[in-house]
Amino acid sequence: MKSAKAISRRRFLRHTASAGAAFAAFPTIIPARLLGADAPSKKITIGFIGAGGHAIGWNLPKYLKLPDARILTVCDVDREHMEFAKTAVDEHYQNKDCAMTTDFREVLARPDIDAVMITTPDHWHTLISVLALRAGKDVQCEKPTLTIAEGRILIETVRKYKKVFQTSTEDRSLPEYHRMAELVRNGRIGKLQKIEVILPKQPGEAGNPAPQPVPPELDYEMWLGPAPFAPYTKGRVHFNFRWIWDYSGGIICDWGAHLFDTAQWGNDTEHSGPVEVEGAGTYWEGGLYNTVKDYDVTYRYANGVVMTCQPGNPSIKFIGTQGWVGNRGWRGPLEASSPEILNSVIGPKEIHLFTNPEGEHRDFLDCVKSRKDPYFPVEIGHRVASVCHLANIAIKRGHKLHWDPTAERFANDDAANAMLARPMRAPWKLEA
Repeated sequence: MKSAKAISRRRFLRHTASAGAAFAAFPTIIPARLLGADAPSKKITIGFIGAGGHAIGWNLPKYLKLPDARILTVCDVDREHMEFAKTAVDEHYQNKDCAMTTDFREVLARPDIDAVMITTPDHWHTLISVLALRAGKDVQCEKPTLTIAEGRILIETVRKYKKVFQTSTEDRSLPEYHRMAELVRNGRIGKLQKIEVILPKQPGEAGNPAPQPVPPELDYEMWLGPAPFAPYTKGRVHFNFRWIWDYSGGIICDWGAHLFDTAQWGNDTEHSGPVEVEGAGTYWEGGLYNTVKDYDVTYRYANGVVMTCQPGNPSIKFIGTQGWVGNRGWRGPLEASSPEILNSVIGPKEIHLFTNPEGEHRDFLDCVKSRKDPYFPVEIGHRVASVCHLANIAIKRGHKLHWDPTAERFANDDAANAMLARPMRAPWKLEA
């Protein structure tokens, strides 16, 4: 993924060209200030928290294309990222109205912000989301959570405050993965027996841990936030946070939150999870990065399905008693053991899985209006993240773990249960 600095403004603006006609009148259950035609004051107002590579390259362009959304402010602890995002928003709207701040709490304090788009490192996801929900905002937040315990708190907060929460990935809107899950759920490969998930290998190398001066444009203390203190080095922040345990769960959490979702969707276990997990792996050593490098994980579900996870070319394959279906490579074309499976028509009385072909951002805005759950609601996002976290915990423990997806506890393993949560550095704390 490219950094914000690497994306040219011309390319960005070309990507964010206005599209689509004005949407029809909104349902009457929404606030009156959201009603109307195309006036800025009548749109769903968005605050952007996080303006790094994924925000600039994906989330910001998507929202600028939506005629019923209006971005009012951008926030980032890196002033260069923040200013780039503000310029892009102002140039799109042909004004200089977009506000800036390095403190997300200023975004949450604004009464004119309806919803926030959170694109921060993983260790901030749940904390900012919970504070935003308490402040009365609907939330779209990048995956995943940092821990299983955080995910449970997030669910409780969403439901307590009756807000809309979209776990932010595009997978459920992509025809390759939606079609795959529907074929499996409708029995086209017979009884599902096995799921093979392949995630990428972590790119790069071990990283240089030598401390460096903090660049003047970066509020490094706020970047760290609830994570343990560590001296600044360039390889610690922005994209590479993914390979450091204090801020993320490595490649398994980064990519597993995509392909494990399709696996759970097809397996009809999106509201629960596996009951056993075991894994082995190696770690980066002698440098900055310390998450899993190589891995071999096996899950078992109560319905008898076995799911494996190994590194390689990202792909997924469902294997049943009467054939298989899957794809190779991210968004690779659908493949199956027979043309009959590939060309099968899902009948009107069969299972049709809910999606929104226009994507996660369109789906979120629709749900802000309807007050319904989006296609990747908080509970399902939590369950997918849990599958990722279970892998990391099993690799660290080095033996088979028995997991209760209802109680969300391991049987007879206090050390594994201790890994369900992580402490936060003062003054930050997380409560439902």
